Amino acid sequence: MGYRELYESWLSNPYFDEDTKAELKAIADDDNEIKERFYMDLEFGTAGLRGIIGAGTNRMNIYTVRKATQGLANYILTQGKQNQGVAIAYDSRNMSIEFANEAALCLAANGIKAYVFESLRPTPELSYAVRKLGCTAGINITASHNPPEYNGYKVYWEDGAQITPPHDAGIMAEVKQVTDYGQVRTMDAEAAMLAGLYQTIGMDIDMAYMEELKKIILHPEAITAMADDIKIVYTPLHGTGNVPVRRILSQIGFKHVYVVPEQEHPDGNFPTVSYPNPEAAEAFELGLALAKEMDADLVLATDPDADRLGVYVKDQQTGEYHPLTGNMSGCLIGEYEISQRKVLAGLPEDGALVKSIVTTNLADAIAESYGVRLVEVLTGFKYIGQKMLEFETKGTGTYLFGLEESYGCLPGTYCRDKDAVVASMVLCEAAAFYKQQGKTLWDAMIDMYEKYGYYKDDVKSVTLKGIEGLEKIQTIMNTLRDNTPATFGDWKVEKARDYKKEVVVDLVSGAVTPTGLPASNVLYYELNDAAWVCVRPSGTEPKVKFYYGVKGADMTDADAKSEALGKAVLAMVEPML
Repeated sequence: MGYRELYESWLSNPYFDEDTKAELKAIADDDNEIKERFYMDLEFGTAGLRGIIGAGTNRMNIYTVRKATQGLANYILTQGKQNQGVAIAYDSRNMSIEFANEAALCLAANGIKAYVFESLRPTPELSYAVRKLGCTAGINITASHNPPEYNGYKVYWEDGAQITPPHDAGIMAEVKQVTDYGQVRTMDAEAAMLAGLYQTIGMDIDMAYMEELKKIILHPEAITAMADDIKIVYTPLHGTGNVPVRRILSQIGFKHVYVVPEQEHPDGNFPTVSYPNPEAAEAFELGLALAKEMDADLVLATDPDADRLGVYVKDQQTGEYHPLTGNMSGCLIGEYEISQRKVLAGLPEDGALVKSIVTTNLADAIAESYGVRLVEVLTGFKYIGQKMLEFETKGTGTYLFGLEESYGCLPGTYCRDKDAVVASMVLCEAAAFYKQQGKTLWDAMIDMYEKYGYYKDDVKSVTLKGIEGLEKIQTIMNTLRDNTPATFGDWKVEKARDYKKEVVVDLVSGAVTPTGLPASNVLYYELNDAAWVCVRPSGTEPKVKFYYGVKGADMTDADAKSEALGKAVLAMVEPML
């Protein structure tokens, strides 16, 4: 059925409500808009669903959410795990509550109990709740840091991590088989509650989650000693972080936490930013203004579902606030956690630091320094969660810390997704610890660079929307895969990893070895002078991303090398656009 026929079928089918039909009638004269909404089904990928809110098969709406949930329910039934239930959380985005309830009622109609949070909660708490409640799966309604017009649907399995093989493929197959909206089950909310298939959860999980975070604290005495002196500015960017971040910082003893008032309350329109991304400088404009007014030590920002943390730290010598990338803050937290664990109790012989393949090589240097194993996984924190499960299942490997460049990390194993709430807590603890020594977090960052080398990492993203954009992204990947670059500017390519073909080619010796990781549409180039470039399509946005990293003799050298390599990467891709 073509996109026009699908459009007409939605207008004529009594299954779809009148508001949906009115929205579709309003675009009757816009063939391109109709095509964008109906040329395909919103793809249920390994990360679940993510798309623009609106009517149509290629949009996030109650019907596509029900359809995805029916597929998930079918898979759960095939696994014989329907008695364990499914935990459901949601963030502050538009339609999040509605999508969460539609998912719950679809599960209930299939005889699967839904545990639904009473109000918005952060992603890591959903991951924790899946394990705490013994659920077979979890659903989180969020589009992370995407623009306001987006929402999404993430699926977790019983280990608390987002779905990975074989469950991701099994669920995707079941979702694809739901081709008729008439196959989708749902039921009345009151009936679901009376049947014991819909249960509201909240404070009990909150309290247990908070207790798990407190177990991560290494130096409570430093917090007590410096509580009167540390000043923290925090913004939840209109998302879920406001309550849990303030709660944990208060409970462990920090007294001066100032929340950006304009961004404090949940709002799916994110009125103070173009998009709620703690990686973006604009997200910190209000926070930095408040920090300067309060003379704060650090500024924290969490994204709408509070799994990513952005940070600015004060340089006491200049009064300037320096931004920390995800690589920088992740390594700062990792260095603090591993170094202080070693001091306090020693490190296990099988200790491991886990990072994604696009994460800074500074993490490798930290692991080597402390004699712990460095484990690389594919991009996506679910693969770090998968490695944690592997350690537990095999009984070999002790998880110490995990991080990825996209502003996410996790100390501890209480959940299986990145957690900006615990990251905020540990970074503030580290600030207190270093302040006792007369140092700022920026001083600690410079100490790390002096110890390991001045690593600098960045990413360039090329946005290519719509059908034509998808084709261009594929063309870029195919071109690079078929024609391995010999150089990037002044850097020579020494090894080329093709994760789709699962091979590493040594361009000097010609040797071919396996990557050791599952197949993925990613290309990685090891360059001379400790530099690297990685190319991968985004799994959640219409972008192709070019990650790269360098190592400099000092900050100035690293900045210059990074700028030159970034320009070389863009120059290479320009002819393909």
